[in-house]
Amino acid sequence: MLPAQQGYDRAITVFSPDGRLYQVEYAIETVRRGTIAVGIKSKEGIVIAVEEKPRKLQITDVAQKIFQIDDHIGVAAAGYIPDARSQVDNARFFSQSNKMIYDEAVEVETIAKHLADQSQQYTQYAGVRPYGVALILGGVVNNNTQLYLTDPSGTYISYDAIAIGSGSDQVTDFLEKTYNHELSIEDASILASAAIYLSSEDREGTSHIRMAQIKTKTETFELVSDEQIAKYAKTAKEKYPHEKK
Repeated sequence: MLPAQQGYDRAITVFSPDGRLYQVEYAIETVRRGTIAVGIKSKEGIVIAVEEKPRKLQITDVAQKIFQIDDHIGVAAAGYIPDARSQVDNARFFSQSNKMIYDEAVEVETIAKHLADQSQQYTQYAGVRPYGVALILGGVVNNNTQLYLTDPSGTYISYDAIAIGSGSDQVTDFLEKTYNHELSIEDASILASAAIYLSSEDREGTSHIRMAQIKTKTETFELVSDEQIAKYAKTAKEKYPHEKK
């Protein structure tokens, strides 16, 4: 006899007797197995950070898991990154179309809903598979910081701070204990570094950390330099030493 799910996980359109879509759950498991990504909202802007594990000969000038959607919006991804690139391209096109039609910067929630709607479409038609990626979308619009999470099921939720990927449950618990609404963007960057160290097997150096900020003053997406990340990481180790595994 085959396991109970066999026959119910071969088509995306078939619910199991207990009301589950196994293909969607497999996609969410892909996200859980990805390297950690973190988004944190502060009173001065948004910080998104990811762990990347480059090989020795890999050129690391370009971040592989952090993307810019528009001048004021960035994305961090966990899961199957080719799917993330596809969704990012879609989001960029949608953002520019919104600018041309309405002559104003698109809201982060508008993009999050658009991508979530697209993900949901891929959970109900035969011949397709769900996106195997979750995205943290952060941005600043009219001095208002916004942070959203989308997942393969088509859900999108607003957060003050969130983690996705491997070890995200532990990191989210850490963020719940340490986050406060009065964080500066520097403090949020330090907290993001500590969160990545908490999940990562590599707790020395910063070559595996990538980070971006969107400040309320400029409303502009900016990648953080390696030198600045090293400063944040040093402070994070001093401030949160007990959070190492």
